[in-house]
Amino acid sequence: MFENLTEKFDRAFKILKGRGQITEINIAESLKEVRRALLDADVSFNTAKQFTTAVKEKAIGREVLTAVSPGQLMVKICHEELISLMGDNEVEINLKGNPAIVLMSGLQGSGKTTFSGKLANYLKAKKGKKVLLVACDVYRPAAIDQLHVLGDQLSIEVYSNKEEKNPVKIAQAAIQHAKSNSFNVVIIDTAGRLAVDEEMMAEIANVKQAIQPTETLFVVDAMTGQDAVNTAKAFNDRIQFDGVVLTKLDGDTRGGAALSIKSIVNKPIKFVGTGEKMDALDVFYPARMADRILGMGDVVSLVEKAQEQFDEAEARKLQKKIMKDQFDFNDFLSQLEQIKKMGNVKDLMGMIPGMGKAMKDVDIPDDAFKGVEAIIRSMTPTERTTPTLLNNSRKIRIAKGSGTSVQEVNKLIKQFEDMRKMMKMMSNPRNLSGMKNQMRNMR
Repeated sequence: MFENLTEKFDRAFKILKGRGQITEINIAESLKEVRRALLDADVSFNTAKQFTTAVKEKAIGREVLTAVSPGQLMVKICHEELISLMGDNEVEINLKGNPAIVLMSGLQGSGKTTFSGKLANYLKAKKGKKVLLVACDVYRPAAIDQLHVLGDQLSIEVYSNKEEKNPVKIAQAAIQHAKSNSFNVVIIDTAGRLAVDEEMMAEIANVKQAIQPTETLFVVDAMTGQDAVNTAKAFNDRIQFDGVVLTKLDGDTRGGAALSIKSIVNKPIKFVGTGEKMDALDVFYPARMADRILGMGDVVSLVEKAQEQFDEAEARKLQKKIMKDQFDFNDFLSQLEQIKKMGNVKDLMGMIPGMGKAMKDVDIPDDAFKGVEAIIRSMTPTERTTPTLLNNSRKIRIAKGSGTSVQEVNKLIKQFEDMRKMMKMMSNPRNLSGMKNQMRNMR
């Protein structure tokens, strides 16, 4: 995510390395690189200019402490300005009302229907809401069918009426149905077009006027860059939406839409879509996004993702097994499954400070653990619990069964044994105390 922008910001800060202080002369070159980075990211010229002007005003005359280099100070100032540019703080979705009504708007192909499903899943799983999805795209039968498929997948009810061609009537009937059946939230998926046109704007405006939603969200494909911002402005001028949703952010290497939308339409980004799965939805945190853009990682989001998959009882059982040196391939496979649920491996690695740059040219496929899982699943239950049984003949059988080589099986077994030793050592308080003493002596 935003790899190009991160690399160019890093290049801009390197210009100030080794300088004793920030002056008008040496900051000019650095700011020129920052402005170029923003323009290359498809940020509007005016936004890029305002950003660099604000950074310059804060940097010139700022006293550089002995322990802080001019380059580090520039990182801090740019970090502050990036947060301000993207909206300072996260803004929660408004769910007031009985039921709360969320209206979706956006162009066709922006991911509106998929996001409707993701939002319904998010509100059901994390907010404990009873959600009704409503299909109001009367022009594209496939959109209605898609919403029903998503609803079945998520065990969420979908309201639709293929016989009715008036989206206002469908929306009103759905809200009445929600009130009669104690739904907390109604999410209305509306029709999109390939481009902004008067017919489309009039229709979405009529739906909004008729149902008076508590929240109107504008869904846009992040990879369209400045076009996304222009479309957002056209929609906002007509329907005054409450917040923006950026979809396909995981594929966006530039970041223009994320950086520009707030400053152009003065509406917060509320959610970002980061994958195809129904749980690939994140609340937008400006500070965390600024961290990632500047290569600082995003440890808080990483920990939150881990906690979502964390089972305290299972963790206690696992700790006991590690301390007794009973950690086996079944436990290893279980841990892999939890990591996979957290999301794309490369994105997860990028959340670790300093790893984003290291992972830049590394291609980690979504099925990175496929070979490892195949090897473990080709073992018998006894072999998984007792790895010492794995002799040459067993390894040959496992390699054939998993479609791998004996060398790959040997490599996995060695990695597993090394990891098991490390985990046992780390679980012993006396060993940890010894390691701390050794580090003190080294100092």
